[in-house]
Amino acid sequence: MRKMSKYETQEELKREELSQEGQLLKTEVDNAKLTGDSMDVKMTDASEESKTNNTAGENKMGTMPMGKLLISVSLPMVISMLVQALYNVVDSVFVSHFDQDALTAVSTIFPLQNLMIGVTSGLGVGFNALISKSLGEKNQKKANDAARQGIFLELIGFAIFLLIGLFGIDAFMKSQTDVAKIIDYGVDYGRICCICSFGIFAQMTFERMLQSTGRTLYTMKTQALGAVINIILDPIMIFGYFGLPAMGAAGAAIATVIGQCIAASLAIYYNLKKNPDIQLSFKSFRPEGDVIGRILSIAVPSIAMVAVGSVMTYGFNRILFTFTPIAVSVFGIFYKVQSMAFMPVFGLNNGMIPIVSYNYGAKQPDRMLKAVKYTMMAAICFMLLCLTAMQVIPGLILKVFDAQEDMMAIGIPALRTMSISFLFAGICIVCSGMFQALGKGVYSLIVSLARQLIVLLPVAYAFAKLTHNLELVWLSFPIAEVVSVILSVFMALQTKKKIIDPLKNSVKVVQE
Repeated sequence: MRKMSKYETQEELKREELSQEGQLLKTEVDNAKLTGDSMDVKMTDASEESKTNNTAGENKMGTMPMGKLLISVSLPMVISMLVQALYNVVDSVFVSHFDQDALTAVSTIFPLQNLMIGVTSGLGVGFNALISKSLGEKNQKKANDAARQGIFLELIGFAIFLLIGLFGIDAFMKSQTDVAKIIDYGVDYGRICCICSFGIFAQMTFERMLQSTGRTLYTMKTQALGAVINIILDPIMIFGYFGLPAMGAAGAAIATVIGQCIAASLAIYYNLKKNPDIQLSFKSFRPEGDVIGRILSIAVPSIAMVAVGSVMTYGFNRILFTFTPIAVSVFGIFYKVQSMAFMPVFGLNNGMIPIVSYNYGAKQPDRMLKAVKYTMMAAICFMLLCLTAMQVIPGLILKVFDAQEDMMAIGIPALRTMSISFLFAGICIVCSGMFQALGKGVYSLIVSLARQLIVLLPVAYAFAKLTHNLELVWLSFPIAEVVSVILSVFMALQTKKKIIDPLKNSVKVVQE
């Protein structure tokens, strides 16, 4: 998932929070030096140790060659995000070999599942930032308070999706289709995922706590374990091996939540045994409005970004159902493949954010621009590779999902058309990261709203109603991305003019 900057009405508080990403990196370095978990910080002179304790993060962020720094910061994020994307992709692959209607059902329930992940991840971003900032200030009590209030908010999030699972799944499915078989599969899958969402909420909560103290290696282990468990259990539960009944879509959901619960258990263990920087105790616990407000001010924009995507997917599914359920399956496949393609770019972007933010605080505009430039180049190159694959081997990609002739006829032109948006997506993602790093997270939200709700859905709806041509509906994706990249570049140039260029001028004055 992407990180959002905190934006408040009080300018003083905004400036205080602006460098939270850079402080998180500093906290990671400090903790890694104590635990040896994630970063290699070596000394050659014992007499310099005290000084280095306070400046190791600054030296790394401000002096390490940019290419090496980006890789060292981004690689764990790339890996962890790819692992997260595997959950839904693996479910869809195995489910597609069970029944095409089951694949359609999983694609139909995806907006709700995506929103669930967005809520728990967004809340995690909020208390993660407060924990790392408090630890950087050497304020143990504030860090502990942020962790406790974060857990409290995550429990509320779980309760909401528990209620949706108990009372809302049937209505959610029927609002998109009237095909009874698809509804039944979707209700089975969605109800299990929502009612048992304590697994994903606990996993994300305690993984964020590990990340906030720099113990990213443990986070990678928990995510990898959950993904491996899911991959192993999926065929067993879906097709009914080793004497178990074939459970289809419900089996995929069971495999997913078991993997999440096991990963959550390991994350809890690591926090209790390997993470002394956070001391959890709920004795005399009570909700604290001030802390909760600070967490939500960071979390809500992040959740809103995901919610926009979920609304877009829900609306697009409804448009596609007016043509054929097969189109929904094709869109679901594209979304899964796109999520895998975008994860390395998101990982690079999330690595760039603290680097830009930190060097903004350090008044090093050249390093800020270099970080954006390197990330942009890498993102564009990678997205071009993904675009090439979608243009050259769309049939092979569809075959992974057991596509039959009717799906191939719709899917091949669909993948080729929608993937044109990859040309511009990398630029938009990196611009969004720059906005977040410089405290302009609202710009990212504006671009996302413009692309997915203001342009994409209305254009798709207009094409569907006016032309009844499915291939033109797919064209709404590159059209929306073109609008998005124009808006992103315009805002990026304005941000550079108002923030980075004045900083360069002030540095020149000081040097003179």
